[in-house]
Amino acid sequence: MMNSMNVPSKRSTLERKLDKVIATLFGVLLSMCLIGAIGSAVFVNNKYYYLKLWIDGDSQQFNPRNRFVVFILSIFTLITLYSPIIPISLYVSIEMIKFIQSTKFINNDLRMYHSETNTPALARTSNLNEELGQVEYIFSDKTGTLTRNLMEFFKCSIGGEMYGTGVTEIELGAAKRSGVNVREVQKPSHTAREKGFNFNDDRLMHGAWTNEPNPDMCKEFFRCLAICHTVLPEGEETPEKLRYQAASPDEAALVTAAKNFGFFFYRRTPTMIYVRESHVERMGKVQDCKYEILNILEFNSTRKRQSVVCRYGDGRLVLYCKGADTVIYERLASGNDELKNISREQLEQYGEAGLRTLCLAYKDLNPDMYESWNEKYIQAKSSLRDRERKLDEVAELIEKDLTLIGCTAIEDKLQEGVPSCIETLSKAGIKIWVLTGDKLETAINIAYACKLINNDMKQFVISSETDAIREVESRGDQVEIARFTRETVKNELHKCHEEAQSIIHGSSGQKLSLLIDGKCLMYALDPDLRSILLSLSLSCTSVVCCRVSPLQKAQVTRLVRKGANKITLSIGDGANDVGMIQAAHVGVGISGLEGMQAVMASDFAIAQFRFLTDLLLVHGRWSYSRLCKVVSYFFYKNLTFTLTQFWYTFQTGYSGQRFYDDWFQSLYNVIFTALPVIIVGLLDKDVSAALSKKYPQLYKEGIYNAFFNWKVVGTLACFSVYQSVIVYHFTVASSTTGLNSAGKILGLWDISSTAFTCLVITVNLRLLMMCNTVTRWHSISVIGSILAWFIFIFIYSLVFVNKGTYFTIYLLMSTPYFYLIAILVPIVALLGDFLYQGVQRWFYPYDYQIVQEIHRHEAEAIGAGLLEVGNQLTPEEERRYAFALLPREKSKHTGFAFDSPGYESFFATQQGVIAPQKPWDVIRRASMKPKSKSPRASRS
Repeated sequence: MMNSMNVPSKRSTLERKLDKVIATLFGVLLSMCLIGAIGSAVFVNNKYYYLKLWIDGDSQQFNPRNRFVVFILSIFTLITLYSPIIPISLYVSIEMIKFIQSTKFINNDLRMYHSETNTPALARTSNLNEELGQVEYIFSDKTGTLTRNLMEFFKCSIGGEMYGTGVTEIELGAAKRSGVNVREVQKPSHTAREKGFNFNDDRLMHGAWTNEPNPDMCKEFFRCLAICHTVLPEGEETPEKLRYQAASPDEAALVTAAKNFGFFFYRRTPTMIYVRESHVERMGKVQDCKYEILNILEFNSTRKRQSVVCRYGDGRLVLYCKGADTVIYERLASGNDELKNISREQLEQYGEAGLRTLCLAYKDLNPDMYESWNEKYIQAKSSLRDRERKLDEVAELIEKDLTLIGCTAIEDKLQEGVPSCIETLSKAGIKIWVLTGDKLETAINIAYACKLINNDMKQFVISSETDAIREVESRGDQVEIARFTRETVKNELHKCHEEAQSIIHGSSGQKLSLLIDGKCLMYALDPDLRSILLSLSLSCTSVVCCRVSPLQKAQVTRLVRKGANKITLSIGDGANDVGMIQAAHVGVGISGLEGMQAVMASDFAIAQFRFLTDLLLVHGRWSYSRLCKVVSYFFYKNLTFTLTQFWYTFQTGYSGQRFYDDWFQSLYNVIFTALPVIIVGLLDKDVSAALSKKYPQLYKEGIYNAFFNWKVVGTLACFSVYQSVIVYHFTVASSTTGLNSAGKILGLWDISSTAFTCLVITVNLRLLMMCNTVTRWHSISVIGSILAWFIFIFIYSLVFVNKGTYFTIYLLMSTPYFYLIAILVPIVALLGDFLYQGVQRWFYPYDYQIVQEIHRHEAEAIGAGLLEVGNQLTPEEERRYAFALLPREKSKHTGFAFDSPGYESFFATQQGVIAPQKPWDVIRRASMKPKSKSPRASRS
């Protein structure tokens, strides 16, 4: 609750850019209306009396005596006439496409289905599909996100003595990087290990700890594990059948460890804890002990510790405390510096091994002092205002002068596929930051294991764990500590920033990484230092922030989102990641062992970190590419339609006369051009999912927003102007010599019906030229839209007898003029696009077009692997084959500009036909520069 924030309303970057395009269209609309209105005010004149535009006492719209009124009224008339330039139906189509993409494609992708937990991917919102294709920064939690969150008690230190002989995966990886051959210690085959306990050291097992030099300290260590927690036992009260229900896997692992060491916690009541202790007094003896729980000072992200006040059976009062080493060391009693230093070194060793550490401490309480403190605690607990703050303040009064017992080291192994996933995302141009609450050493080694950083990188480390800062902290002056730490952080930031800039502007090309802990980050996020922190961070390929609170995670995310104006994604699995998930453009929740808080706050939910590869590189990139085409096409077709009406305005004295019938205009976006663009938004695919992951560099086109920018909009506007001129002027100019079957010249509605026919054919064929993949659904939708126009005009021309369009189409189709125009006009109108796309593909190809050429002879993999998941899980065979997959036919067209030399073979391959070599194909291939055997997808 202390780190909670208001749930934000998220909109994609594409939608915000679309708003700007719509605003531009409103500007174009206003300009067209002003031109028409000025022309109308100038045109009205008494010399045109024979047109009877105005009669005394009639409407003032064409009154030559009041041109200002004519100007104002014409604006309103022309706004109505040109209003189709605003694509109102675009928003409906986009929402429909996004909804289907989310529910049918993302939710049912078998590649993102985790069979072990029966968890499919889940799109909890459809607003951000295309945002997945433009992510540049990923902020990730570590525990449960990069790791499995299956905690195992692995090592420990008691009274300065280290116990545990195992070798972690991180240690093995570090040894390999250093060239050292390390053989992992093999565990005895006869030893059965319990879940959560992977400890191997005979010195503590089976009561052997009583023979250690510090048995009393060992006893306090085990009792702290068995008593200081909030775990609930379930089942029969035997070590084999009892199960623990814990708030976190760490707590369960610690209590399980206590059980294996001979301190079996088996029962709990609101005020008592029961522990069955073995080998305490002498070997083989078992004793049931009960401890009265007087107070529980709960863990939270600010305190970073948990304490329990308990009373032994003999009346002894003890405070047991466990927590992060940073907060425990601040509260230790003075003296015993040797143990503190030894334990600190051991903590660093555990951190270097990638283990999660906790410090354990205790304090014997005086009864009178405790009673005095307990009164304050009860008052704070019963407070109705600021209860949490008051409880924390009271806890500070008793959690001091502690005696260090030792520390625990818990292993949390990496999830499957995390290193390869991070490596692939890095190649895609995505920068990954890890924000964790673990120690700096642990975070560094996890980053190495994940391939987030490597030895070739220049590493900038900003840590508060330096000798200078420790010396100042030992004096205890909080003001001096804050001032000195802030000044140190400031100097380190400036030093690192200068060095980073010199490397960037140098010729080495060395990659950079930044590692900073939470205490330094607190000062670095100060308004005076925030800008230099941001500049340094953006210069780095990867950033690791350790010992950070949930609030700091959200602050770092917002820093990059707002300060750098980059598209961000946050991924986490627990309640402490909610702020970070909500602060990013896109929030992804991991359905793990930390509950559902992260999932409920997220925009997308997956079961494993490695599924990010498919979510971003496949679904995200496809969604971005498809929606860019949808938006661009809507802009193009509406502008083209409106411009044909605009050209007609110049031949009607700017009177506002309609060129098209009202129904033509109303159904243009609803029926005649609606379905094909939806099909493209759902099924268009430039390369397969396998190639999208094989060439992650393709993702950079989304980061650079290559498919929807002002250059693309300007190019489409130019083609709209060109095609509208061709459609209108070719139709009108050719109609002057056109005669119908009765020998009469063609009238307004004949010409407008012919022009509208050419327009519908042109814009639908133009959509096919934009496609990378053409299936039967594309063909059906385009042909169906054109046929829908003819069916409509056939019926409309017969039903409305009193309208000018009555019987128009029948008269037109009785003349060769109509067929000639319907064929030639679309060809000439699309010729410019035809040539432009050909030149662009040959000389300025996109990355995906290069990949298409590389793999033009390979058969397209059929079926993306979709899964339909209902309330009940079906068997594996039904899951994989019951769902209706995407259209399975191979592409009949690739969206190439035209059948250019060298591309025939690609089309033929799609049909399973071997195309013979053409002479010009041989010439073109001979003129091309030789390519390497392993071409890159990127044009860098």
